[in-house]
Amino acid sequence: MKQRQVIIDRSRCVGCGLCSRVCVAHNIAVSGQKAGTIGDACIFCGQCLAVCPQKAISMAGCGDGQVEKKGDVRLCPDAVLDVIRFRRSIRTFQQRAVPREVLEQVLEAGRLTHTAKNAQDLSFVVLDRERDRVEGMALKLFRAVRPIVGRFSPLARNSRIDDHFFFFRAPIAIAVLAENRTNGVLAAQNMEFVAEANGLGVLYSGFFTMAARASRKIKQAIGVPKGKQVAMTLVLGYPGVKFLRSTPHRELDARYL
Repeated sequence: MKQRQVIIDRSRCVGCGLCSRVCVAHNIAVSGQKAGTIGDACIFCGQCLAVCPQKAISMAGCGDGQVEKKGDVRLCPDAVLDVIRFRRSIRTFQQRAVPREVLEQVLEAGRLTHTAKNAQDLSFVVLDRERDRVEGMALKLFRAVRPIVGRFSPLARNSRIDDHFFFFRAPIAIAVLAENRTNGVLAAQNMEFVAEANGLGVLYSGFFTMAARASRKIKQAIGVPKGKQVAMTLVLGYPGVKFLRSTPHRELDARYL
């Protein structure tokens, strides 16, 4: 693997200092009207590269895919709030395949998610052909522990556990893997927005996520590498039911200090 490195082309640098101002690790300074790195504290977040107006900064060993920004991109606040307001957990899906290009967009949203310390520790397991087999493994475990879980969870106690208890016959489920669970949950949220934009319904399967964390066999079956965990599981498909209005929510509880 190529060693990661920030490279500053001093012939292009005009000493504007923008790179120094956005450097999270405070590892860039301007001296003699030229920028330079100070030490090895860099977390390779790419902020300096993204802000430099002269394209004087590049990064080695950090991947590729940099895209030039073509004007400001702003979402409509009211539209975003409506997406959140009318979003529902879907448990009834059409028997309709998710196009590959749509699935790739959802995964791209996960890949591009910001992560703590720029860890970029995210990976994804798309359960398609092996979906039923893996779901069966989780069912076996859940049925065994249900009497115990049911003592603490009315949802678990009252649910009818059929052969599609976790994925509800949806065409696709995606296990989001991460070293840091928060990073995985952030990725799942971004993926949900892109899924919704493509007309898909989404369910966060907390029960399958718990089963995957607890079962060594499930971890082996889906290939969870050492040091990572299943942070969240998204169940995806075209909704088989249409909700006509939002649901009640408690009043806003916020304090300004």
